[in-house]
Amino acid sequence: MNDCHDGEVLADILEGIDAEIAQVSADGAYDHRHCYDEITQHGAKAVIPPRKDAKIWEHGNTNAPPHPRDQNLRYIRKHGRKKWKRDSGYHRRSLAETTMFRFKKIFGGTLCSRKFDNQAVELFIKCAALNRMIQLAKPLSCPITR
Repeated sequence: MNDCHDGEVLADILEGIDAEIAQVSADGAYDHRHCYDEITQHGAKAVIPPRKDAKIWEHGNTNAPPHPRDQNLRYIRKHGRKKWKRDSGYHRRSLAETTMFRFKKIFGGTLCSRKFDNQAVELFIKCAALNRMIQLAKPLSCPITR
């Protein structure tokens, strides 16, 4: 889907996951109130970097519980964006994104199969091949004793 914003499909993505969701890490395109609401409804922690010019949504003098975005923003202001990324586990998103980039570069961004079941098999085979390639190219590391 190229005709909609990233945040517009978040609800559908989350609904398609049967397992329990502990954390949702997303880029700044998901820094919207409805995205945080969807993630909270699924009982997950939202790890989304606020925009550079972000403002607090719910100030400390309100009776409402602190908003997850405001907590992220306060942490960033106090400790810095780099430390927030490290402490929140945000860098795991980068690993997933790098893997998808590698997958699309090797296999292309489209599927050959037309039927859903065949597409699932095609993706499974491509993922297995990618995993095999990664294992073959991984260097062996061992300590050298003198």
